[in-house]
Amino acid sequence: MIMRKASQPEPTSTAKNKAASILSRRDFLKLAGLGLGGLAFRSWKGSPPATADFPQADQLGRVTVGKTELKARPDADSQTVGAVYEDTVVGWLRETVGWNPTRVNQRWVETSDGYIWEPYLQPVRNSLNIPLTTLPASNGMWVEVSIPYIDLTLDNPPARSPGLVDRIAQGLPPRLYYSQVVWVDQVKTDQLGQIWYRVNERYGSYGDILWAVAEAFRPITTEEIAPIHPEVEGKRVMVNVAYQTLSCYENQNEVYFTRVSTGILSEGFATPIGEFPIWRKLVSVHMSGGSTGGGWDLPGVGWTSLFVGTGVAIHSTYWHNNYGEPMSHGCVNARPEDSKWIFRWALPIVTYEPGDITVQMPGGTSVQVIEI
Repeated sequence: MIMRKASQPEPTSTAKNKAASILSRRDFLKLAGLGLGGLAFRSWKGSPPATADFPQADQLGRVTVGKTELKARPDADSQTVGAVYEDTVVGWLRETVGWNPTRVNQRWVETSDGYIWEPYLQPVRNSLNIPLTTLPASNGMWVEVSIPYIDLTLDNPPARSPGLVDRIAQGLPPRLYYSQVVWVDQVKTDQLGQIWYRVNERYGSYGDILWAVAEAFRPITTEEIAPIHPEVEGKRVMVNVAYQTLSCYENQNEVYFTRVSTGILSEGFATPIGEFPIWRKLVSVHMSGGSTGGGWDLPGVGWTSLFVGTGVAIHSTYWHNNYGEPMSHGCVNARPEDSKWIFRWALPIVTYEPGDITVQMPGGTSVQVIEI
C-alpha cells in the first residue's frame, strides 16, 4: 500500500512537548474521574450523530463487504437463509470450521440468524468510555475507536479526502471503525452536556477535521506504546508470502507468530521480496493511493511500520478479516493486536509524542520477505 507523504514533526516541538504531552494510565484515570463535574467549556452548538444502538453481546462482528449471505450451516453450499449488508453489526456467538471450496479460509461465525463466512466480519466490541472533559496536555492525545463504528460531523467543509468526498456524495456520514487510531486535539461540551472530541489525523491527512461523541474513543496510554524487549539485539521479522505468515525472531528464537495478508500478485500489488530495514514508524497514518475507481483511501491506520521506501508497511487492518490470503496493495495487513505488538517490539522506538519517527540507514529492525 502506498502512503501519501506526511510532513515531519519539528524536532524542537518533540523535546519541548514530550513531558507535557504524554498520557499515562494514572493521568487517564485522574482525568476520567472528573467526569462532567463542574469543568466549564464553551457550549458547542453542533448536532453530530450519537453512537448507534448495537446488539447486546460481548463479542460482535461488523460486515465489511457490500453484502454477504447467511447460511443454514457453516458451508458455502448450504441453504441461504438471509443476507446482511455492509456495516451491519451482528452478535458473534462462536467461531467454527466449515467449508468454502473456493477460498483458503474455512472459518465461519455462528450468529443468531445463521452462519457468516468469517473473513467478511471484523471482530468488534461495543465498549463505551468515560469521556475526558479536558485533555492531558496542550497538544492532545491518541485514541482508539472502541465501538463497532462511530459517525462524525465534518467541521471544515468541503470534504477533502477522496473517501470522505465519496461518502458524502452518497449521502453517507463520515465514519470511523473499531480499532482505528486517531488524534484528539480539542474537547467541547454541547448544550445538553454531551462531550465531543475533535478528531484529526496528524500524518498523511488531507486536512479534514471532524467531531465525534467522546464515549466512542478509548484514550491510548504511554504504557501501551512502551517498547517490548528493547534490550534484546538480533531482532528480525520474517514474512512468508507463500504461507501468508509473519514471525518475529530474537536471534534464533521465534517469539511471535501470526497470519497476515500480503499483496495481491494477480492485481500487480506484490509485496517486494528481499530484506529491508524498518525506516519509519507511526502510531497512526492516513493511507491512500491508486487511480479513480481503483484507488483506496484509508484513514486512521494504526501501528504502521514502514520497511520499503515506496510506502510498503506492516500495519493494522480494519477493512477485512481475511488473514491467510493475499488482500493488500503491497503492504502486510495484520490484525490490530498483532501490528501493535510488532510496532512496540521492532526498532526504532517511537514515543507517544509525536508518535512518529524516521531513521537513517542502516535503519531499524530487518524485515525479510520470502516466498518459499
